[in-house]
Amino acid sequence: MKVVVIGGTGLIGSKLVGKLNEHGHEAVVAAPTTGVNTLTGEGLAEALKGASVVVDVSNSPSFADDAVMDFFRTSTTNVLEAEAEAGVGHHVALSVVGTERLQESGYFRAKQAQEELIKASGIPYSIVHATQFFEFVKAIADAATEGDTVRLAPVKIQPIGSDDVAAAVGRAAVDAPVNGVVEVAGPDAFQLDELIRAALAAKNDSRTVVADEHAPYWGAKLQEATLLPGPDAHIAETKFADWRAQQQ
Repeated sequence: MKVVVIGGTGLIGSKLVGKLNEHGHEAVVAAPTTGVNTLTGEGLAEALKGASVVVDVSNSPSFADDAVMDFFRTSTTNVLEAEAEAGVGHHVALSVVGTERLQESGYFRAKQAQEELIKASGIPYSIVHATQFFEFVKAIADAATEGDTVRLAPVKIQPIGSDDVAAAVGRAAVDAPVNGVVEVAGPDAFQLDELIRAALAAKNDSRTVVADEHAPYWGAKLQEATLLPGPDAHIAETKFADWRAQQQ
């Protein structure tokens, strides 16, 4: 089966391409470096010829509100139009658990817009909602840092490893379209500020982490369960402690 991976050179995309190829599928990397530009449409028609599935794991190069909205609207529209022309039977996209609850954030408004375009396209689809990646713990800390202080809401988070995310997206790609959302999360829930505090300490990072219930998360205020998956989520196996030990 030919599967075109939009964003196939990124963290999730590169892992996904490897997993698909290992299982005997023809995974095609679609990225600017391979001559496919979803913002201009360059190379899309050629890449999608004969494809059964298109998986979009791309991300905006800028998180500024206007730029990220323009990226996801333009890119998704171009990809969906090319899929319709090519007769692609399944569109798979990676999004984020809690997207619909994080609409104060420009980034998550853009992800919601992407999802709405997919749902309205008429192309059978599967949207995979993943919790935050282990690999982005430092980015969460950096975004919440003022001086030497990291302010984070003391709410629950259930992070997941990127290998497990790639596996979940791969399963969605080879299965029948669900025409809905499936969730995937890591096995353990943490309090956000405690997770970041422990992660920084493990790296001998001297920043002070402060629990602040009003602290925004990428621009959005959080409630206790905003970042948590629902009861039907697929729970991955890799624990944060085991992943961190591997990194060291």
